[in-house]
Amino acid sequence: MAEHRNGNGLQSSSKPSGGGGGGGGGGGVSYQIDLENFAKRLQALYGNWKENKGELWGNCDAFAVATPPASEDLRYLKSSALNIWLLGYEFPETIMVFSRKQLHFLCSAKKASLIEVVRKSAKEAVGGEVVIHVKGKGEDGSVQMDAVLRAVREGKGSVLGYLAKEAPEGALLELWSGKIKDCGMEVVDVTNGLSDLFAVKDVEEQKNVRKAAFLTASVMKNFVVPKLEQVIDEEQKVSHSALMDETEKAVLQPARVKAKLRPENVDICYPPIFQSGGQFDLRPSATSNDENLYYESASVIICAVGSRYNSYCSNIARTFLIDANSLQSKAYEVLLKAQEAAIAALKPGEKVSSVYQAVLSVVERDAPELVPNLAKSAGTGIGLEFRESGLTLNAKNDRVMKPGMIFNVSLGFQNLQSPQNSSSKDQNFSLLLADTVVLGPKGPDVCTNISSKAVKDVAYSFNEDEEEEERPKVKQETSRIDALMSKTTLRSVHSEHNKEEARRLHQAELARQKNEETARRLAGGGSGNGDSRSVSRPSSELVAYKNVNDLPFPKADLMIQIDQKNEAILLPIYGSMVPFHVSTVKTVNNQSDTNRNSYIRIIFNIPGTAFSPHDANSLKHQGSIYLKEVSFRSKDSRHINEIVAQIKTLRRQVASRESERAERATLVTQEKLVLANSKIRPLRLGDLWIRPQFGGRGRKQLGTLEAHINGFRYSTSKPDERVDIMYANIKHAFFQPAENEMICIIHFHLRNHIMVGTKKTKDVQFYREVMDMVQNVGGGRRSAYDPDEIEEEQRERDRKNKINMEFHAFAHRVNDIWDQSQFKGLELEFDQPLRELGFHGVPYKATAFIVPTSSCLVELTETPFLVITLAEIEIVNLERVGFGQKNFDMAIIFKDFKRDVFRIDSIPTTSLESIKEWLNTTDIKYYESRLNLNWRPILKTIVDDPQKFIDDGGWEFLNMDATDTDTDGSEESDKGYEPSDVEAESESEEEESESASLVESDDEEEEESEEESEEEKGKTWEELEREASNADRERGVDSDSEDERRRRKMKTFGKSRPGPSSGSMPKRAKMR
Repeated sequence: MAEHRNGNGLQSSSKPSGGGGGGGGGGGVSYQIDLENFAKRLQALYGNWKENKGELWGNCDAFAVATPPASEDLRYLKSSALNIWLLGYEFPETIMVFSRKQLHFLCSAKKASLIEVVRKSAKEAVGGEVVIHVKGKGEDGSVQMDAVLRAVREGKGSVLGYLAKEAPEGALLELWSGKIKDCGMEVVDVTNGLSDLFAVKDVEEQKNVRKAAFLTASVMKNFVVPKLEQVIDEEQKVSHSALMDETEKAVLQPARVKAKLRPENVDICYPPIFQSGGQFDLRPSATSNDENLYYESASVIICAVGSRYNSYCSNIARTFLIDANSLQSKAYEVLLKAQEAAIAALKPGEKVSSVYQAVLSVVERDAPELVPNLAKSAGTGIGLEFRESGLTLNAKNDRVMKPGMIFNVSLGFQNLQSPQNSSSKDQNFSLLLADTVVLGPKGPDVCTNISSKAVKDVAYSFNEDEEEEERPKVKQETSRIDALMSKTTLRSVHSEHNKEEARRLHQAELARQKNEETARRLAGGGSGNGDSRSVSRPSSELVAYKNVNDLPFPKADLMIQIDQKNEAILLPIYGSMVPFHVSTVKTVNNQSDTNRNSYIRIIFNIPGTAFSPHDANSLKHQGSIYLKEVSFRSKDSRHINEIVAQIKTLRRQVASRESERAERATLVTQEKLVLANSKIRPLRLGDLWIRPQFGGRGRKQLGTLEAHINGFRYSTSKPDERVDIMYANIKHAFFQPAENEMICIIHFHLRNHIMVGTKKTKDVQFYREVMDMVQNVGGGRRSAYDPDEIEEEQRERDRKNKINMEFHAFAHRVNDIWDQSQFKGLELEFDQPLRELGFHGVPYKATAFIVPTSSCLVELTETPFLVITLAEIEIVNLERVGFGQKNFDMAIIFKDFKRDVFRIDSIPTTSLESIKEWLNTTDIKYYESRLNLNWRPILKTIVDDPQKFIDDGGWEFLNMDATDTDTDGSEESDKGYEPSDVEAESESEEEESESASLVESDDEEEEESEEESEEEKGKTWEELEREASNADRERGVDSDSEDERRRRKMKTFGKSRPGPSSGSMPKRAKMR
């Protein structure tokens, strides 16, 4: 921590801080002071000054804060903190003087142009006049300083406050320091006043600290711990300073540790600290030396990481024990209890000293011999400064704790001695634990708790304890050597066999838990039968006309009429026009004969026939007589065609409307969307297509997605094309960047259905195409080295990256909205598919690329969409898994047995191992089977008799391994491999041949017996080789070399057959 880099200096390469609500992102943006935040905090400053003028501010009538020049070193100064807290940025080489009636700024012209905007806000907030003194490039600022001090004296100021503990840096501040000493006024230190001002953080400040703490804990959990385990596991030699450099890079790249924070808003609080090998320093100024990490038996490793978000600090420290001895284990357990007691003692209204008293009482009770080694404080306040001196957690601080204070609870034992260790690096050790804690109205909130400090997670053992217990004491020295030679891995396993064994054990534990969970759910009646088919809703009573007077006036020639308004067909029957509602028509068609007569045939829906629904009318008029069909003849074929077309069009319109009405009747009533007002501009993402698309004809329109107070609204230029999605109705939200696809996607999977146009859906997707569809008019192939082609590809890549970044920024900002307290219960966050875990399969009718996320299994590119919540899965059965199979199927059984089993077919076998590993890591129990199962009767059997299902072992009937073991449980199964099946097959073939020979001739029987006798008298290959070699020597031919014989032998047998063995020749197949 010795080197301290400056946080948010106002330079061309700097970045604005969010601490004061400053706008903007990275370098190159225009700086803008948040006036609302400035006014609020200026009021707080003057209020604290007025309230504590005598106690903390030294009765000063005015106070000055001078900011030093920009520096690349990490440093924490109250002057810089006040700049960031009040203005949002640090203004280097700027002097601010606060008096009751005026605010003086002495700075350069560029900074003056930025500060100019606060005049009105300062006047409205505290009634103070802002006076800006511009220092020219060639000036030393002496004239402007005299003007400032003169204005203070004229305002009846006799006491001037300043930051006495900050040494002046640079020519400007050195000159100012001399001026205030010779100003003729009494000078006092106002450090305590600013410390009290910064002690209680507002909501925005707490949010920044929480984000910094999340990043810090993520670095410790997702980078430091795995890195240490890898180094120790592979016995690498890595220095503390090298680990420090790698960890610093991880902090500055949040994506590496799964933290969705902008890198430009992130920095380190201090260089990460790694200590081991007996050299420990628990002070915040400690550094990582160049010694190698020491991880032998009974060693201790201390790691500390601090990060900043928008200049607000956070801290975490963990101690790791390697084959800890009894003293180290006891000391760590006591330290853990003491830190937990310190955190529990953080209560509003209590004195700060009570925290250290709680620590001391735990250590004195559980390990009084460790009291001399206990640190003299339990931490400090933390915020814009890494150590807020006014909030030190020691026994002498009597300040009262308030909600909004934030503490770095850091506790340790220094210079403990372990005499039983032989090495000097093991004898001396220290322990350290630190966490960032926000004090809320009801108590403390540990912001870094995602990084575990439990003994089981920080204590590692290399020795095989079970083997050591089984070994006799006589061989104690040998066992010690063997233990050192056989170090186990920490949390990773090199051997595939061990990996498979670990997975098998985990699946066995999951099977036990799943059977218990299923038994409890079935016993409680938590699931019905497996039939999920819905019952059709009865249609409303069909009424075309309420009374006879509503009938249209009949035409003179009594022709068929279509009443579009009342949705009726009027048919001339026996001289009268009889109305029929169009919904009663089942089919209508027309045809012509050879005499130029045209016929129209209308068939009606009547109860009792196949595929006719029993609606309210048929149930109400059960004894009535129904007209089944009617036909009319006409000489006017054109009129008949028009009538048929009108009836079909009207039927289609009415059916569509009734379908939509039935769909809407099943919708859950949603809350009303609260639109963002003029002060709070909604987040917008434009030029989006929507799926499912709106109905209707005409060209489809691009729309805009807006995030309002309690939900989203998507709308196009057409007034009737609008969709509202409430935050409370969103079950899962996904952001899928365009990588191998042509579209970038924002997708919402909903809890309840909504209507998009005329379609009822639970999935709503918004996307933008990242590449324009173009066609080469020339028709010829273009060279890969064509500059136009290269430029076009580069444009396409830039467009894809730009769209991905725009969608990512939108999702990130919406996540910030969902982090607000009113949406905490929804647990919403944009999830991103993990493409490296994806696999191909057929979820519906076509092959798709299915990708897991942290909480779902999804396919969002092709319709229909696939979104399966992992928490709703009971088990997964992998079917058609067997040797030689190119594909297998996945059957997903849900906890709600009323839902049909979902199948994903034709998954390549190459994806089997990765799918099994993914299911295992997500704690989903899976089984394997060689055949496809009919799941509907299986689930029905389970629901009908759950007790029998539980008594029979639950889901273990799917365990293929257990079934194979039971069936092969004979005594011969323990023997080695014997080709008994081959012999049995040969015997069966002989039996078949004998039975077949009954119908053959005697000559064939004699030939078979001769062949068999020859086979029985056959010689081995060695004998035949020996005879051939002797014959060659008798003829004077040189014997071939062993290689030549082997080559000739292989040529005779061919590559596909194995060579002859030293045993007897196998029997030849009998020839017929």
